[in-house]
Amino acid sequence: MANPGSTVLASNTLIQVNAVDYLILLVYFAFVLGIGVMASRRVSDSMDFFLSGRSLPAWVTGLAFISANLGAVEIMGMSASGAELGVPTVHYFWIGAIPAMLFLGVVMMPFYYGSKVRSVPEFMLRRFGKGAHLVNSISFAVAQLLIAGINLYLLGSIVHALLGWPLWVALLVAAAIVLSYITLGGLKAAIYNEVLQFFVIVAALLPLTLIGLHRVGGYGGLKDKITSAAGSESAAAEQLNSWPGQSLSGFDSSWLSVVGIVFGLGFVLSFGYWTTNFVEVQRAMASDSISSARKTPVIGAFPKMFVPFITILPGMLAAVLVSEIAQVKAGKTVAGGSSGDGVTYNDSLLLLMRDLLPNGLLGLAIAGLLAAFMAGMAANISAFNTVLSYDLWQTYLVRDKEDGYYLRIGRYATVAATVIAIFTASLAGHFTNIMDYLQTLFGFFNAPLFATFILGMFWKRMTPTAGWVGLVAGTVSAVMVAFLTEDAFGSWSTGTIAVGGQGAAFLAASTAFVVDILLSVAVSMVTQPKPASELVGLVYSETPRDQRTDPNEASYPWYRRTVPLASVALVMVIVLNLAF
Repeated sequence: MANPGSTVLASNTLIQVNAVDYLILLVYFAFVLGIGVMASRRVSDSMDFFLSGRSLPAWVTGLAFISANLGAVEIMGMSASGAELGVPTVHYFWIGAIPAMLFLGVVMMPFYYGSKVRSVPEFMLRRFGKGAHLVNSISFAVAQLLIAGINLYLLGSIVHALLGWPLWVALLVAAAIVLSYITLGGLKAAIYNEVLQFFVIVAALLPLTLIGLHRVGGYGGLKDKITSAAGSESAAAEQLNSWPGQSLSGFDSSWLSVVGIVFGLGFVLSFGYWTTNFVEVQRAMASDSISSARKTPVIGAFPKMFVPFITILPGMLAAVLVSEIAQVKAGKTVAGGSSGDGVTYNDSLLLLMRDLLPNGLLGLAIAGLLAAFMAGMAANISAFNTVLSYDLWQTYLVRDKEDGYYLRIGRYATVAATVIAIFTASLAGHFTNIMDYLQTLFGFFNAPLFATFILGMFWKRMTPTAGWVGLVAGTVSAVMVAFLTEDAFGSWSTGTIAVGGQGAAFLAASTAFVVDILLSVAVSMVTQPKPASELVGLVYSETPRDQRTDPNEASYPWYRRTVPLASVALVMVIVLNLAF
């Protein structure tokens, strides 16, 4: 435990640190800014700034692929869900991530990379025309500003807890940190910092997990303490077994819970996020070949499947080791917390750090959290500035300018996004569990986009009109369902439909997917499709195999080939699902 007598902070701060912890933080920030300065020297045009010149090896983009997702929401949100729900939270990884990541690498990346598009919305432009492109570009840009706000809110909460500053001051300082290196070095600075941040995050959270497990007597001891706190065998079993996961889904029926998790989370939300979200796809697009692009999400799948052990498990430990979280779980109101408005599940990781880590390790853990939050926010902003510059500004507002003009627009967009994120950060404060808010946003934006993508990629008859109509209808239907269900959108929900928590997001996403598919098929049957000659590289049946594969990959050893690597990852995640 940190030594209060050696702190340099006021006694009312959530975490007490000393000079050693500050030194670790300063060294880390020096590395972050140094990477931004070094990357800026290689930014000569917009391709360097937005897509890193398509020059990075697969192992770099693979780690960046995961680190970009391992942001504030992943760390704080998953630990919060771990504290609240327990083991069922692993579905976000083993059902809600790995299968979709493997599908992206094996099936979809050849189309993204081979078509030489600069963004996912640009792929929509080529496949469906300007209607779907404009809808996708605007919805994606709005989503990134909202999600960047979540990352910034949690980053500001950490600074508030560390220094005792008012939250709005902490938000400004945190935003300035991220803005500095993204504006300097663009995507390359973001990616190399994400690789650094991945190792910092693991080094920060792994000791917390190990010390916590030692304190409770191993995983068996943790299970015993959760069982004791739950008060009944059935309540404990729900927290200690991933299936049927009714506490996660919010459904009373175990059968409906499994269907909701597999279809709503594992298919609609998961595939919608991992296969169409430009934040992730952009990392693979920055790789040096089609083979590297395909392997990027596959390489990322291996560390991804073990992330629950350093995010969810600490949350479960906090529920039995941290008195404040145990009281919150028992239904009590506890004053304090990182926001100052009361302890919530989002404080689980911070309070566990406070209670378990000595100075030095505490500084490393705080650096890991800051690294995670900056990685997530930087990923959102680097994707936003690309879409705003290429897909909105260049396509619809100011065309045919020199390349340097769009590079400047990208930097201006970075500043604007950071400023707007300061305001959208306030929305995150309405949710005691950030994952509820995030999954709701994914239902709005990713679920209908995935429906349009998957139908358009495998059905050449789908028309441009169906593309934009399906997107709009799917998004509107998701918003309507979310506002009608309990807790889906915090204090703004009506509660008309009795499904709470994550199940509300699953229902909204599933509705968006079904509405989009049905309406797209209906509209396609009465409107004119594109000629087959215009669909090469965009539709599976019209794209020759040699355009979808790297001819040199067959000569690589098995561990460097996409499909064998993906097969190994799939077997491993099946084993994990069976074990838990």
